[in-house]
Amino acid sequence: MNVSVVYDGKYPMRGYNERGNETLFEPAPDHHGSGKIATPMEIFLQSAAACSMVDVIDILTKKRKQITDLKIFVESERATEHPKVFTKAKFRYELTSPDAELADLERSVELSMEKYCSVSGTLKKSGCEVKYESVVKRG
Repeated sequence: MNVSVVYDGKYPMRGYNERGNETLFEPAPDHHGSGKIATPMEIFLQSAAACSMVDVIDILTKKRKQITDLKIFVESERATEHPKVFTKAKFRYELTSPDAELADLERSVELSMEKYCSVSGTLKKSGCEVKYESVVKRG
């Protein structure tokens, strides 16, 4: 996997993957960002949620469960000293489904977070305490 990030003298920075897909980045407002584009650390957390979501969707689909809606909310804490790594992250999965049970979602999340998701694995291997919880709503 190869990527690049380009800064042309102004924000946002533009990241590209090998297929040419673009991701925008900028620093937080206290470092001259506009506050309109996600920071690299926010994108890292979003990536962890997206990585896990792909796994959970795949697992639930293989179980032949219907997904009306799936959301993941992540609360995090960072170290106060540089490098300000993530020290805690809590993922809350909210699934709306007419036929999935809580046990279906919990097992899917467990497989994702403990086995398949490379981004959450990276968080854990960095020393971050990662927790997760699941909620299923009918619909």
